[in-house]
Amino acid sequence: MRAFRFLAAFILLLAVSSSAQSAPSQAAFNPDAIDKTVDPCVDFYQYACGSWLKTAEIPADQTSWASFVEIRERNAAVMRQILEKAEAESTGRDVITQKIGDYYGSCMDEKAVESKGLKPLQPELDHIAGAKDKAALIEAIARVHLIGPNPLFNFYSSPDLHSANDVIAYIDQGGLSLPDRDYYLKDDPKMAEARKSLVEYATRMFTLAGQSAQQAADSAQTVLRVETALAKASMDRTARRDPKNRDHKMTRDEALGLAPNFYLNRYFAAVGAPSFSSLNVTNPDFFKQVNGVLESESLDALRTYVSWHLLDGAARWLPQPFVDANFKMQQVLTGQKEIKPRWKRCVSSTDDALGEALGQRYVDQTFGVDGKQRMLKMVDALEKSLDQDIRNLPWMTEETKKQAKVKLDAIRNKIGYPDVWRDYSSLNIVQGDLMGNFLRANEFESRRQIAKIGKPVDRNEWQMTPPTVNAYYNSSRNEIVFPAGILQPPFFDKQADDAVNFGGIGMVIGHELTHGFDDQGRKFDPEGNLRDWWTAQDGTEFEKRASCIADEYSNFVAVDDLKLNGRLTLGENTADNGGARIALMALEQMIAANPASGAAQTVGGYTPQQRFFLGAGRAWCEKRRPEYQRMLVSVDPHSPGKYRIDGVVRNMPEFQKAFNCKVGQAMVPENACRVW
Repeated sequence: MRAFRFLAAFILLLAVSSSAQSAPSQAAFNPDAIDKTVDPCVDFYQYACGSWLKTAEIPADQTSWASFVEIRERNAAVMRQILEKAEAESTGRDVITQKIGDYYGSCMDEKAVESKGLKPLQPELDHIAGAKDKAALIEAIARVHLIGPNPLFNFYSSPDLHSANDVIAYIDQGGLSLPDRDYYLKDDPKMAEARKSLVEYATRMFTLAGQSAQQAADSAQTVLRVETALAKASMDRTARRDPKNRDHKMTRDEALGLAPNFYLNRYFAAVGAPSFSSLNVTNPDFFKQVNGVLESESLDALRTYVSWHLLDGAARWLPQPFVDANFKMQQVLTGQKEIKPRWKRCVSSTDDALGEALGQRYVDQTFGVDGKQRMLKMVDALEKSLDQDIRNLPWMTEETKKQAKVKLDAIRNKIGYPDVWRDYSSLNIVQGDLMGNFLRANEFESRRQIAKIGKPVDRNEWQMTPPTVNAYYNSSRNEIVFPAGILQPPFFDKQADDAVNFGGIGMVIGHELTHGFDDQGRKFDPEGNLRDWWTAQDGTEFEKRASCIADEYSNFVAVDDLKLNGRLTLGENTADNGGARIALMALEQMIAANPASGAAQTVGGYTPQQRFFLGAGRAWCEKRRPEYQRMLVSVDPHSPGKYRIDGVVRNMPEFQKAFNCKVGQAMVPENACRVW
């Protein structure tokens, strides 16, 4: 329940922080880093990143190394200093310092964690075991939902798809331990290996929790059986990308009748939901099918399944044997060689629990007014370019162009950090009580989200913390959001010229703006309502051009013989292509307005346009472990860094001109794709 459920498009979902000392920095544009043995017209990604790729190594505690990861590591180091200082202060601490310092300190106190064993979690496990019937178990599931994991299904608040100013209740599919339904259903050897590892992991966890070897083995098989049934009932990721497939608003009574074995009235009461008469059932077929699973599975089997999710969700903050078992499972999925140092895990957990408290201290140290003003200026330039791009589209009618203009003008921009900070005063953080702090923080956030049901949308709220190295577009709010965390080199470098910055953060800004008009975003109107504002002719023309992008990327090989899913990645690929085009337009318009600027000059032998593309390329240089790459193909709507660059420049005549490429070379196919 703590995961924010909103119709947003993220730049990157799964990269994690690592050790900055283990790989070369990408913090500045450096012509010497370019691999000049490669023809940019044959493989531009290799040209821009080749020298970096030769020397970069993935740290042992990481699944990948990339710009996002490098920045996250720098941010983690800043946050560590803040947290260690807050922990060390013994008197006169304000509320923020006390909470972030005590949370981090309790997380770092391994001796206390080891001495307590499973005891801090035992009352919650006993509550599940004490459920006398399936109705009582649903109430126990409500409690588990509040404190962390999401067994069986998901319950959350989100804007009404057809009344975007109103927050309503949603119930949705859920309850899986592995990353995607395909892990349970496909015969692929890698998927079979993941299932085997899940059973081994669950067996180990149940054994550590006190079951006999045979009991633990049986319990693990129960988990796999129940989750396989949930996977069969789940909608696949590609289908879920269409908001119309997730649009099933019904009355509360209709939802109750859809799946009576969920005892939803008892669930809503137990979870503390406000009174409501209607809700969106995101995947009705899931609830119909799982209703039968609840009927056929025994109470004991269901209790075992729910207990598993509680154990798995808390494993990272239990004694070392639990941590080791959890990490061994992660190794199978991602190829990560070593677990991160505890301080990194504790910094991340504090950011998860108290992100806008820690974020206030982070912003004070890192984010200046000058950076925000320069960003706002760039956003304004990109919005003007997108406006011009839309007006000049040859395939769109004037009627739809007018509506697109209205939506573009309505996009709200959030830069750096919230105007109003979240109040954590009611969250009790206790020294030396890691598990208690973890569970209470989860419950605090869950109840905050649930309390929104029936209220107007708070359009000042952020769904990322300030130190987050990411950005997003939110369809239901029609806004783009750039936390302070991403506004650093190589994406945004105050010391670099505008040509490089427009290739870095400019392309990111353009990416997020274009999400408002990709295959998902275009289905929402300026207020964030799911409404078709396109003429039928323009809708057909859009789909034809989007299919070109989908087919193009479906031919790109991600790892071994595994190709990208062009439909799953369509929105992000469309945004990458459109974002790069309007960012370059903005740069060239700025140069035309001020031809004497530094951005207009040739630097290191590279023209402004060439530096733009090199800036973009350097921002997406990356290395991934094969296991991690394979997992992302199944779950991530973003393409690997190579195709976020090569896939884009292939479709841009501006690139062909900048590097004097010839038609027929790899970066200049005869039939290029273009939506925006």
